[in-house]
Amino acid sequence: MNVFTHIDFDGHEQVVFAHDAKTGLKAIIAVHNTALGPAMGGCRMWPYASEADALTDVLRLSRGMTYKNAMAGLPIGGGKSVVIGSSRTDKSPELMQALGEAIERLGGRYITAEDVGTSPADMRAVSTSTRHVLGTSAETGDPSPFTALGCFVGARAAIRHGLGRDSFDGLRVALQGLGHVGWHYAKHLHEAGAKLVVTDIDEAAMERARRELGAEVVAPEAIYDVEADIYAPCALGATVNAETLTRLKCKIIAGAANNQLARPEIGELLRDKGMLYAPDFVINAGGIIKVCYDYLGKPLAEVDSHVRRIEDTLDEVFQRARRDGQATSAVAEHIAEARFKRR
Repeated sequence: MNVFTHIDFDGHEQVVFAHDAKTGLKAIIAVHNTALGPAMGGCRMWPYASEADALTDVLRLSRGMTYKNAMAGLPIGGGKSVVIGSSRTDKSPELMQALGEAIERLGGRYITAEDVGTSPADMRAVSTSTRHVLGTSAETGDPSPFTALGCFVGARAAIRHGLGRDSFDGLRVALQGLGHVGWHYAKHLHEAGAKLVVTDIDEAAMERARRELGAEVVAPEAIYDVEADIYAPCALGATVNAETLTRLKCKIIAGAANNQLARPEIGELLRDKGMLYAPDFVINAGGIIKVCYDYLGKPLAEVDSHVRRIEDTLDEVFQRARRDGQATSAVAEHIAEARFKRR
């Protein structure tokens, strides 16, 4: 398994493979860039099909965190960690403690928090062996509502630029994934008058959306064929790819998932097809803004206004993209790189 020649290796400063025989921990920690501050990004636990898949994911996610944090105007760099295994059957407090020990050995270069497959309770277990962890509070540790709020205000910028309107009333949204973030995002959209078509691998989550949000539900694979104004990917990444691009019937892509584009060149194809893409590392920054405010010791009351500025950031991205005839993904990357690349 190659690292330095891996297609998603992007000058990462450090990639650490951590193992603990006693607990069964198998984790990869990737520090992408610390030019603006210590690398910060959540810990994902997932039953990857292979170690190679886990490496690909952590390289892409950590790079995305550098761009996300820079675009959000945060004094932190980008990193990520992944734990290989099922969060339902393989996780234990001892395993999370072992992860904390691995993070502690990095001496503060990487700060973790919750992500897919982990929770504030898990972060409390991590905190028994390292202080370089955030999001441990059961009451305020979950950043999902802030991620969802950022997606909602970001989508508002997208419909303004892509559809020439400010209201979601009557708009049809195909939303993929009803986890913590996806559910909160769906609620915002429903309350704003949008008509939801949703899917998830969890039948109970879909039934809840049908019952509480009046959503139409479809099978997971059918979401790509739904005629909608907005496609909102809120599950795992790479769902906008060469195959799905031939099926999507939407004007806007605005969702919470990380790494929504399977490859960078997909951004150009979206531009050519007239689909307005809200770059994932811009629109879904609400959670890391909240986590960073915890790290800086800033009051929670200030988080909301910072998250809402995502709408202004996307206004700038969309305006530049239209002016210069570029893909929105490329424009956002150029803005971010100007902020974090060492000179």
